[in-house]
Amino acid sequence: MLRRVRQSLRQVLFLMARRPGLLCGTIVLGVLLSLAVHFTCSRAKDVVAAARPPVRFFSAEAPVVDLYLGQLDQVERLRSVAEVSLIFFYAPWCAHSMAARQEVQQVAKNLAKQVQFVAVNCWWNHGKCRKQNRFYQYPIIHLFYRRFGPIEYKGPVVAPYVESFILRVITPLTYLPSRATLEEFLSCHEPRVVGFFQFNSSPQPPGYTTYLSSALQALKRDFRGVIRFGVVTSKQVAEAISLKEDEAVYLYRRFNSSLIFPRRERNFTSEAICSWVFEHLETVVQWVQPPGTKSRLLERELTKGPALLLFLPHNPLMSRPSPILQQVADIAVRYYSCHNNNHSSLDKGSPSHSLCCQSLLLPESSASVCEVCLRLPRSSPTSSSVRCSFSSSGQGALQSYLRHRPPAVSAKTATSAGCSNVLNGYSPFGQYSACCRKVEPQLKESQAKEEPDLQRAPLTPPPSSIPPSSAPQQGADGITGLRCRTNRTLRFYVLDVALNWPLAVRLGATGNRSASLHQDAGARGDGTFATIVNLKDEVNYVLHRSPAATLTESLEAFIRNFSAPYSLLQRHLVGEEAGRGEGETRQHSPPRLLITELTTSSFLPAVMDLQKDVLLFYYTQWCGFCSVLNHVIIQLARLLQGTGTITVARVNVARNDLPWEFMVDHVPSILLFPKYRKHASVKFPDDLPITLPNLLRFLLQHSGSAQHADKPAPGSSDPGTVLRAEFLALQREVRALRHARERLSQQLAQLWRDDRRLTFDALSSEAQNTELRRERQSLEEQHRETSRQLEEAVRRLEELADSSESLLNENTLLRVLLVALKDRTDVKEQAEVERKEAEQKRSHMAS
Repeated sequence: MLRRVRQSLRQVLFLMARRPGLLCGTIVLGVLLSLAVHFTCSRAKDVVAAARPPVRFFSAEAPVVDLYLGQLDQVERLRSVAEVSLIFFYAPWCAHSMAARQEVQQVAKNLAKQVQFVAVNCWWNHGKCRKQNRFYQYPIIHLFYRRFGPIEYKGPVVAPYVESFILRVITPLTYLPSRATLEEFLSCHEPRVVGFFQFNSSPQPPGYTTYLSSALQALKRDFRGVIRFGVVTSKQVAEAISLKEDEAVYLYRRFNSSLIFPRRERNFTSEAICSWVFEHLETVVQWVQPPGTKSRLLERELTKGPALLLFLPHNPLMSRPSPILQQVADIAVRYYSCHNNNHSSLDKGSPSHSLCCQSLLLPESSASVCEVCLRLPRSSPTSSSVRCSFSSSGQGALQSYLRHRPPAVSAKTATSAGCSNVLNGYSPFGQYSACCRKVEPQLKESQAKEEPDLQRAPLTPPPSSIPPSSAPQQGADGITGLRCRTNRTLRFYVLDVALNWPLAVRLGATGNRSASLHQDAGARGDGTFATIVNLKDEVNYVLHRSPAATLTESLEAFIRNFSAPYSLLQRHLVGEEAGRGEGETRQHSPPRLLITELTTSSFLPAVMDLQKDVLLFYYTQWCGFCSVLNHVIIQLARLLQGTGTITVARVNVARNDLPWEFMVDHVPSILLFPKYRKHASVKFPDDLPITLPNLLRFLLQHSGSAQHADKPAPGSSDPGTVLRAEFLALQREVRALRHARERLSQQLAQLWRDDRRLTFDALSSEAQNTELRRERQSLEEQHRETSRQLEEAVRRLEELADSSESLLNENTLLRVLLVALKDRTDVKEQAEVERKEAEQKRSHMAS
């Protein structure tokens, strides 16, 4: 190998000696290559520039201590000298932190004398804040009340809300010196907690600090501070709410019995008191604040049932609730107050009887409804818990009696409000009272549906809507106790219209964001918007207020119409707004469009035009098959462009809500609404390919023009034509039923085959289970045998260990004996040597 290298080098040197220019070129190229490599490597080290040093985030004039280097150790020092401190953790690049900076500066200017404001840069990588904390979002606001904290603020970073939260932290308790103050404190609809502590024996009772901490714990869960905590120090004032023992905590509840904190069952700690309050509180109107990011907060609330969402203008710095919120709370309290209902005279003066009511529909008329109440004797204490029911014989006797009842009395002379006549009597199954009324048809206009009608009594539900269990009579206002008379219980939620205006627009509010605080289509200048959302039925209803009705009257009528068995409210449909210039273009341009684009507002007028056959194409923007069929629909529209009686239209069902009867289960779908027969709409068969010949054949077969002779013309009164049309409709229904029967038989056959397959699978699974059991038993036996062998081996090892230990002891003893013998031998030898030396000395001396 070395020889070959030497030979190659010799040849190269010989060649360079013969050509000196080649040698110089090689040297120059090598130098240039080395310089290029050196220059490239030296620049690669400085590709990433060093981060710029941080600067102040807040202005120097703001009363905020800006620790822009992340000095977390100074935060503790500043917090220790202030009673209340606000710590604002930010990132300089964060847009949310920049937006919150102005709000925090505004709050700091108002509360600089009471609160210590500190801002910490938690993004600087050399600061202690970045090294010790791991925040996943910015900004983060923490409040400290003396040694208690941190209390994280989770509300909107808006100056009024932040200032209101700080004021709640500064004064978490409300002092109640008199009974009048206590009654005013408990009269609000919000949850109230009262603590009784006597300050006579000591300047600060032991449980007072715990109670104060529980109020601060509640602010951790609810940044609005809806639950108010009060303190009573007078024994006479505490007796008004049955508080006799010192250091007692009282939870006021409006509908159920108020509670006293059970100190024998729970520890008297701030966490225990706070958890107990949140477990047993009653919320009439609940505030909801979506965070503005991806969150399931609103979904969790809407899945509980129908919800009445009220968007109200709200100022959190107001000392008292707004009048609008008070009206809404009063409606909610009366809606939930089931025990305040006015029962009939049958229930008065007879506490030993139980009352249960049922709605009965009279046979001779579908519009006459009677509310029948039966009084049953309470023979035992447990009879009240038994569900009352009407027997079949009792129902027959009642209907027979009501059928031959006296003529109806006018509403003015009726003994019961809203009843056309009142019947009282006895039957074999108990004493009963009947309140009959006639159900009149309601107006169909959307504005008249929510208007309050004080002269007309609310509708009585049919027998299928209310169970025969205890159903109290309806109050005079129609809203009191309505929660207990309907299966669709509403929950009241309040949202700030200024912070949640985009959500209100999506639910049906009109107008712009700047005008949301002053007017709305559903309000009269008070900035309110109300809607009922039923997530289970996928519907929502919008309140359209009448100019002559107040907010209370409109909300009560809105709730009554929703709670009626057959609701008169119209589902709110969300759709695209038609372009403003589209109508002008149509007016000035004689030729009409090939395909009419329909929206929610223009759907019914276009489809229900009796003079035209409408071929409707359902599509969405994300449907790939719909895009493929666009050229077919365009070709069809071009062929039918000259005819004025056929309209080709399409609707985007992803952006336009339609009434339920016009919805389809999949896209693309094609429906034909023939003229003069809009009720007999036809769907294009799913098993046929959507091609131009098939569409033309389908249109000519089912259009009103092709079958004009089979259907009566508008205003025609020929009985033969009508009978022929009905006969053709019955024939189509019979054919549809036959097809349905065939499909049902096919489904039954498939189900039978699936059942047989499942039976075979069950048998095979049982056999496999038996085999697995056998294997398990064998494995258990092997395990037991192995365990026995291991135990025997362990016993033998223990014996060997004992014997080895005894041998070691004997070996040690032998070693000791050997050492002793060796020592004796050495001593004897030494003595012998000394004796010999002594003899030699004596012999020497003798000589």
